[in-house]
Amino acid sequence: MASSARLISSLALVTGGGSGIRRAVCQRFASEGATVVVADVSQDAADETLDHTAVHVDVLSKDSVGKLITQIQTHYFQPPSVCVSAAGITQDDFLLSLEEEQFDKVIQVNLKGTFLVTQAVAQALVACRASKGSIITLGSIVGKVGNIGQANYAASKAGVEGLTRSAAKELSKFGIRCNCVLPGFISTPMTDKVPEKVINKLLTLVPLGRMGEPAEVADVCAFLASDESRYITGTSGGVLGPHFGPGI
Repeated sequence: MASSARLISSLALVTGGGSGIRRAVCQRFASEGATVVVADVSQDAADETLDHTAVHVDVLSKDSVGKLITQIQTHYFQPPSVCVSAAGITQDDFLLSLEEEQFDKVIQVNLKGTFLVTQAVAQALVACRASKGSIITLGSIVGKVGNIGQANYAASKAGVEGLTRSAAKELSKFGIRCNCVLPGFISTPMTDKVPEKVINKLLTLVPLGRMGEPAEVADVCAFLASDESRYITGTSGGVLGPHFGPGI
């Protein structure tokens, strides 16, 4: 998709922006004119994503998320008008052997982290009486269909979708739109670890017969961030069909 200037006046925050789909989103937003704040638990990864503002954040910490929003407002004199809350992890194992710690960690990063970021950005936008805002969360098709070895991941992403739909209902009166993107089987460093024979089998379940690219998810996020989607809120949708593995 050709670059445009539809995000030229936007200040965008992307959490987890140091890799995979999230990095592609940062780069796409920048190509469309947005000022991008790349936030990641790894400062080095954030620095490598883009020549914009790169900051450290731990989405598990309300204090860390709050400091991030304060830092943005201090530097740019406004909160982010666009937020892609996308920090996420996987810790896969079969249900019968999944450790409680593995379950808790995935829920905390993927779901609680999304809650803390969404809440903080929304509070800042409401406090400054912004006329509009777009919050985009990163779910997964796994949250709808489940997947072997990913009970924790599926639960977290189902929660993200429910959180987003509820936030959309509450925040619409403030002009803040909330939508959830559900990636399918996307080629990222995470999926590089999946054995080739497994990938070939999974691709038979994907309508387009191929893995998606991070840039294709970024296309959807750019649309949802822009005024072209100004009447869209409370939605969730997949990118490139069924997902049966990590795509973050």
